[in-house]
Amino acid sequence: MPVKTTKPKSKKEVSLDAVGLEAGKKPPQALDVEEAVLGAMLIEPNAVPDVLDSLTADCFYKDAHRKIFSAISSLSLAHDPVDIYTVAEQLKKDGSLDEIGGPYYLSLLSSKVGAAAHVDYHVKILLQKYIQRELITISAQVQRDSFDDGIPVDDLLDGAQQKLFNLAEKNMKRETQPVQDVIKEAVMEIEANQERTDGLSGVASGYTGIDRITLGWQASDLVIIAARPAMGKTAFVLTMARNMTVDHRIPVAFFSLEMSSKQLVKRLLVSETGLSSEKIRGGKKLQEYELVQLHERIKDLASAPLYIDDTPSLSIYELRSKARRLVRNAGVKLIIIDYLQLMTGPPELRGMREQEVSNISRSLKAIAKELDIPVIALSQLSRAVETRGGNKRPQLSDLRESGAIEQDADIVMFIHRPEYYGTESESAVPGEAQIIIAKHRNGSTADVPMRFRASEARFVDADEGGFGDIDLSEDEYRVESSMNHSEFEEDI
Repeated sequence: MPVKTTKPKSKKEVSLDAVGLEAGKKPPQALDVEEAVLGAMLIEPNAVPDVLDSLTADCFYKDAHRKIFSAISSLSLAHDPVDIYTVAEQLKKDGSLDEIGGPYYLSLLSSKVGAAAHVDYHVKILLQKYIQRELITISAQVQRDSFDDGIPVDDLLDGAQQKLFNLAEKNMKRETQPVQDVIKEAVMEIEANQERTDGLSGVASGYTGIDRITLGWQASDLVIIAARPAMGKTAFVLTMARNMTVDHRIPVAFFSLEMSSKQLVKRLLVSETGLSSEKIRGGKKLQEYELVQLHERIKDLASAPLYIDDTPSLSIYELRSKARRLVRNAGVKLIIIDYLQLMTGPPELRGMREQEVSNISRSLKAIAKELDIPVIALSQLSRAVETRGGNKRPQLSDLRESGAIEQDADIVMFIHRPEYYGTESESAVPGEAQIIIAKHRNGSTADVPMRFRASEARFVDADEGGFGDIDLSEDEYRVESSMNHSEFEEDI
């Protein structure tokens, strides 16, 4: 059953009939179809659950029809039979039998059914009319609120986007599929993967060690990459975005809520050209040969399908709208968000931070499923990591502000650099880093060794050098079955 939208928070409620009178038109409606649907529900028991699954009382334009539908809903929820007599009795209990025209009107409805078999088609008509009416109401509400100077513009935009987002959610109904159809799709996907030469089933990250465990970022997955400040979260995903777009030509969208697009690009230029960050940022003058080096080495990056959006305090509704356009128009295969805690949720949850973060987390997972692409979101860890003794290795309980992040995520990864803490319990080799895959819903957990090149502000696979004589064969990767995840946490 469609989820009801929240009522507009405005000083004055907008009347649909008043809007229609102002425009000189009647609101979209189909009273004859409403009568046919209610009549089918009164005489055909099998039609009741199908209609209740698709419509709410608000989908009916006529007030009497809304009351009749509500009475039928009440009977169905109580597992009572639905017919003219039981509905009349329920309406009498509700005190609205006379208002709808009495038992006589119910008998008229039952006689206006053309064919109960057409009820699905009639339901679609009512949904269309309802959505049209809701769009008219939302538009009128937004227009009226826009004349009120006391309402902040950001609240106006957030409110309008939320109402449209909720209405779009109502219109998205996914039908139940028989298992044989799903099996066909799965087999076709498996056969398509056989033709790949990289051995992956998802989108390549450009990090060989991580791809060995994940088999690439999988469609519809929500991936959370978390760490304490200064661990290199942005450098990690920015290097990954560069690898994917430059080396593999995979379109990627990067939403940066913390850094401006120019700051991000300058970071990319440092790692791409090998020039010092001081010279790229403008603190030191470039030599003539360095200018040539700069222009030569950025050619591939300049043509990479990387799309950067640095809108501050991005709302989940703005993200959804932009992501849909990027997937449709630019063929984006992966979305990166830096970082989750800087996003804003629904206006009504402001001030309730845990609920707001939970809403953002659930919405990111919904976006990944709707667009059928992986969504990677960076997240901050709590200070518990800093205060904990030992090797200060991150744990799932360190995820900040909401347990819903762990629940909604398909993969949770931590970036851990022992040298940052200088702990004695670990051999803090300069540049050594660990990517800890602590949760992997559809695969195994693992510790993936990597190397952080601070001078270039980027991460590389550990076998690219810098660890002396360490043998990085596949056996070096510490892989645990996700079934033994609790044992893995106890060993940390």
